[in-house]
Amino acid sequence: MPELPDLQAFSHNINKKFKGKTVKDVVVHTGKLNVSADELNHTLQHQKIDEVYRDGKELHIRFDKGDVLGLHLMLHGKLFLFEEKNTNKYPIIEINFTDDSGLTLTDFQKMATPTLNPEKKEAPDALDKTADLEFYKEVLGRSRSAVKTILLDQKVIRGIGNAYADEILWHARISPFSASNKIPADKVKVLAKTVRDVLTDAEKQILKSNPDIINGEVRDFMLIHNARKTHSPDGAEIRIKDGSRKTYYTDEQELYK
Repeated sequence: MPELPDLQAFSHNINKKFKGKTVKDVVVHTGKLNVSADELNHTLQHQKIDEVYRDGKELHIRFDKGDVLGLHLMLHGKLFLFEEKNTNKYPIIEINFTDDSGLTLTDFQKMATPTLNPEKKEAPDALDKTADLEFYKEVLGRSRSAVKTILLDQKVIRGIGNAYADEILWHARISPFSASNKIPADKVKVLAKTVRDVLTDAEKQILKSNPDIINGEVRDFMLIHNARKTHSPDGAEIRIKDGSRKTYYTDEQELYK
């Protein structure tokens, strides 16, 4: 599943490609919508794209009349550009523009979700200014849950996925199994900074190696959550705990309990 840095890179490139273009029509092929296909097309038809940006784990396309189309890629959703006619398999939705270019969202599982004017979420985005040190002090201090569980909870903080939670916690030298409210104040400060540093650096790495990327995942630069690596840069063995999500960690990370 694409995570925050991937989606940041996608939004950067899609915005660069489509900002200012006018929608000719929107075609819904399958999937779940919060409005009818006709209403979606009627609402967005003839509008210009004002901006494409990431919000949590979604891509948002804002149009010049203020409407927003949210795209949640889920596990296997992919975005593709096309000219004149969409020939990509498993389309969920396609947006055709007046210059005969287009953008389509595909998913062979049919789980990727378009949403017209999605509701504003209460939890802050991981790169939002409100996700600051005081925020982390408050959310970690009130919970005994494992710190990785908190980072992955989209109702607490939005955008962080499994792979980047592992990378963040290794850089912060905090065990993913630490009780959140047992992490000392100085380490909470490190964690708050590390979240932002790891996520923003990852976007730069992705765009450097794949400057035109709008789908897929780039993981080869990751130091810990990386199936090709057996040891951390400092020489510690990378351990893997299986579960619904695999957790990659090393003994360099302090366990607070």
